Amino acid sequence: MIRSTYFYGGINGNESLPVFDQIVDGTPWSVVNTTEDYRDGNSSYYEGVFLARGKTMSFCIAANSYTESDPFISALEFVLLGNSLYNSTDFKQAGLSLVARHSFGHNELIRYPDDQFDRLWQPFGDPTISTSKNVSVSGIWNLPPSKIFETEFTKGRSSLQELKWPPVPLPNSMYYIALYFAADHDSSTGGSRMIDVSINGVPYYKNLSVTPAGTVVFATKWPLSGLTTVALTPATGSSVYPLINGGEVFELIALGERTLTRDVIALEELKSSLRNAPLDWNGDPCMPRQYSWTGITCSEGPRIRVVTLNLTSMGLSGSLPPSIAKMTALADIWLGNNTLSGPIPDFSSLKMLETLHLEDNQFTGEIPLSLGNIKGLRELFLQNNNLTGQIPNNLVKPGLDLRTSGNRLLAPPPS
Repeated sequence: MIRSTYFYGGINGNESLPVFDQIVDGTPWSVVNTTEDYRDGNSSYYEGVFLARGKTMSFCIAANSYTESDPFISALEFVLLGNSLYNSTDFKQAGLSLVARHSFGHNELIRYPDDQFDRLWQPFGDPTISTSKNVSVSGIWNLPPSKIFETEFTKGRSSLQELKWPPVPLPNSMYYIALYFAADHDSSTGGSRMIDVSINGVPYYKNLSVTPAGTVVFATKWPLSGLTTVALTPATGSSVYPLINGGEVFELIALGERTLTRDVIALEELKSSLRNAPLDWNGDPCMPRQYSWTGITCSEGPRIRVVTLNLTSMGLSGSLPPSIAKMTALADIWLGNNTLSGPIPDFSSLKMLETLHLEDNQFTGEIPLSLGNIKGLRELFLQNNNLTGQIPNNLVKPGLDLRTSGNRLLAPPPS
């Protein structure tokens, strides 16, 4: 579970309240809009459930075209959830973005220690706290806190209970819905009550048996749009009024592709070896595409690779790590007109490489003989560095534009 919190301090005044994007592992999660909460003096928080697909996860905030304000963040929490929670969701394909989580009938927020994962259960509806409720809830996969079953949503003992929930209109999308129920033992019903549940007039569950042990009814993919009405009625043959204790609604967020891990690691090592890497070199290098790293061009299709590295005239200093050669889809490397130093790495593993521009830097050492083994290399610009030694004989060949002036190099011997 990831929870991000934003408390805007009003640095830009009321004219340009921050609205920006938040991104998890290269997938756009949601737009952060602090406007309404700021005017009410409140913080804004967002919560989602995502699969950690590696030892680390990336969380990014990014400016968009909605406002000119810079993005900011006040708090960021990562909570490891139990394997049973929301496990009907295929987290390799989608994440869950919280829309609403309520305890019906409570008058205060429920969180840790009542909820072991510190999920926030907001109060909803008129308070109906019952001190005599005798329920013992167990076996519900999502592990809701027992405290939510102390209260219930009910409008008297009417046979029809209608709940306008979630309390906000929803965009047309697919949603995960979990509704929680538990009831006192009732001798007239043999210890349970039977109810039918519908959402916006569509049957959601029929003949639901509500017992002191509690139950949850969930839908993994349920279409919703606009305002939502949850209706509870006694099942056929049952005369006991229906009730509900809590509910959660998440929007399904389809996961985008991610940059191949090998390329990400290589770029992270390059970033570490540079003393002044571009400021936006954080998160996934390629995804989302509108937020790809400066100087990076990536391939299309399901296997996302880095194909171009162009940091020409970026004022960079530092050196090139050998791991740059692990980005085996690179076709173009343009690093000219910086102050990069150290030896030129072995690029022979880059079989797709066509252009290598390292001119106007401070590289030292000899030109690697292995560069001559890259069959598709068309341009090799090494001029104006501090290279020494002899120009490898295998670099003097038709089809290769080789430039080496401004170094202390010896010409290759006659063939």
